Amino acid sequence: MTPHGHVRVEGRDKVTGAARYSGEIPFEGLAYGWLALSAVPRGRILAVEADAVRAMPGVIDVLHHGHALPVDTGRLSHGHPPDGTYALFQSDRVPYAGWPVALVVAETSEQAREAAEALVVRYEREPYDLAFSADRPDAYPVTGLGGPGRTEKGDVAAGLAASAVVVDAEYTTPQEHNSPMEPHAATARWDGGRLEVVDSNQGSPFVLDQLARLFSLDPASVRVRTEHVGGGFGSKGNVGVHQIAAVMAATLLRRPVRVTLTRRQMFSLVGYRSATAQRVRLGADPDGRLRALDHRSLSMTSTVHEYVEAATTISRVMYDADAHRTANEAVRLDVPTPTFMRAPGEAPGSFALESALDELAEKLGMDPIELRIRNEPERGPVSGLPFSGRYLAECFREGARRFGWADRDPRPGVRREGRRLLGTGTAAGSYNVGAAPSTAAVTAEADGTFTVRIAASDNGTGARTALTLIAAETLRVDPGLVHVHIGDSDFGPAAFGAASLGTRSWSWAIQTAAGELRERLRQDPGIPPEGVTVRSDTTEAVAALARKERHTFGAHFAEVAVDPATGEVRVRRMLGVFAPGRIVNPLTARGQFTGAMIWGISMALHEEAFRDHLTGGVVGADLAGYHFSAHADVPAVEAHWLDHEDPDDPVGVRGIGEVGNVGAAAAIANAVWHATGVRHRDLPIRPDRVLAAGVRHA
Repeated sequence: MTPHGHVRVEGRDKVTGAARYSGEIPFEGLAYGWLALSAVPRGRILAVEADAVRAMPGVIDVLHHGHALPVDTGRLSHGHPPDGTYALFQSDRVPYAGWPVALVVAETSEQAREAAEALVVRYEREPYDLAFSADRPDAYPVTGLGGPGRTEKGDVAAGLAASAVVVDAEYTTPQEHNSPMEPHAATARWDGGRLEVVDSNQGSPFVLDQLARLFSLDPASVRVRTEHVGGGFGSKGNVGVHQIAAVMAATLLRRPVRVTLTRRQMFSLVGYRSATAQRVRLGADPDGRLRALDHRSLSMTSTVHEYVEAATTISRVMYDADAHRTANEAVRLDVPTPTFMRAPGEAPGSFALESALDELAEKLGMDPIELRIRNEPERGPVSGLPFSGRYLAECFREGARRFGWADRDPRPGVRREGRRLLGTGTAAGSYNVGAAPSTAAVTAEADGTFTVRIAASDNGTGARTALTLIAAETLRVDPGLVHVHIGDSDFGPAAFGAASLGTRSWSWAIQTAAGELRERLRQDPGIPPEGVTVRSDTTEAVAALARKERHTFGAHFAEVAVDPATGEVRVRRMLGVFAPGRIVNPLTARGQFTGAMIWGISMALHEEAFRDHLTGGVVGADLAGYHFSAHADVPAVEAHWLDHEDPDDPVGVRGIGEVGNVGAAAAIANAVWHATGVRHRDLPIRPDRVLAAGVRHA
């Protein structure tokens, strides 16, 4: 490994246009599908007037609930209720605005779009519910990927009553959208009795499994390829309706069909981060030690599938108290189903928890860093498991040194630069370190090179390059001799590129195969013309991994300038210090950290989706109406990491894709308080909110 990093192995292909994304790959006889979406927020389809559209130039067919293949959503359930999100064209029901009601297939994309926009669909409109609020009486706890819906130990009421200082505050985060630069696109075709799907996704084996289940196919008869992915951020982690529509159309028409989503359609069809309403109650002794921690979060889900934004997951890891209670709750509304979005749960949860910690520090008259270090737990607050290295206190100390925290005047509203108020803030971040079983094949070729095949996904993170370096290091050869092939389900099962577990899981499989190959070649260096191949499967090794709390931790620091006359908040500098274990490629790792921190600027100051209560759709569903950080909003952003490895970890690689976003928004919000003396508990911190709240001096 080089100390500064390795440029992307596919970098030249990407900047010259040689790298083809899923919507650019040509196929003979390709037809194009265009989805028509519902125009009512809830109701029933009375008629799809398809005959007039079928007569339009180039139109091949119109699929809808009266003309479609069956899909078996129950086979996806794994013991849970069927996922109605995938019930494409299976009934006349419309559960929310933006629900697909038809697919027009034509010879060209332009013909398909014109016909889809001309398609007349008649509805019976029904009453609908879009109202999200913290006091919904129909909220209920949801067990999901973040763990049980509720956790509790000790007596929270007694703990709060016995506390010298108490914080009881409510925080909200808005609906947010992933919107990767590459739109979702899928092409399906049948070739010799086998279904092939060329797609942009975060895990081709996972998509294969879901499509096979939906269409009752033998998994061996399905192949999914994903060569390059232009960003996903969770939105490409599941099968989407565009993939189902492409397979359905290709099967009915027996020719290749491509379905590509528009930016506006992505706001309805590929998931989003739910809004959250959170309440955090903290009780502490005069020395800052927590007696009670109570964190409740409410998010919304659809009426066709249950998904919870598990915002209190972070409170189950970060700080302990004798009385400790968390709850992740949801309410069903007539909205599209939310899904994973970068740092699902932890991103909004850290805003509430780390803002509340800052408020507690203020009340105690204690330094915010000292308060956090004083409440460092020895074991998981909920699990009781030992930590496989936290290093959070070290992150804070190193960050404080680099940021100049010791020179900070703790009083709010006292620093000025012209008419602008200056403030600094900090917050902690954490994200789970997981591993999933994966397979890999490493071949020693007769020409002296090595070929690696693994069904990994490079979503723009630099995974392809990191895996090249892992293989080269294990084989003890120059990286230029290693060729890594990814994104093909034919390579065998592998983890998907999400939840910060991709590179860790894939590296484990490649290390295992490459290490065995190196040993085999040491014993017998002869290589036949067909090469020597070793395959690995980490299923048993992953299952045998010792049970511990495994997380990547980090500390965020931010400085802001607030204009009290206009309400404008500018982030002047950001610093993140992380404990990611072994860094494979410093160049791309730094990009992951800083990119996530910039996402935190967007979350704190810009991102916010509004739903029109008359139409049920998102207002401004494009990259002009949906605001996020542009170049002018991004200051100097620095990311550093501690040099450490876990001796009990067979890989040493921890996930880094999410943790840079966890706590970043809270650090900015805490800096805004330090500048203005006013707490902002609702994101984003817009100029109108700053003006309405005013300024309070120390």
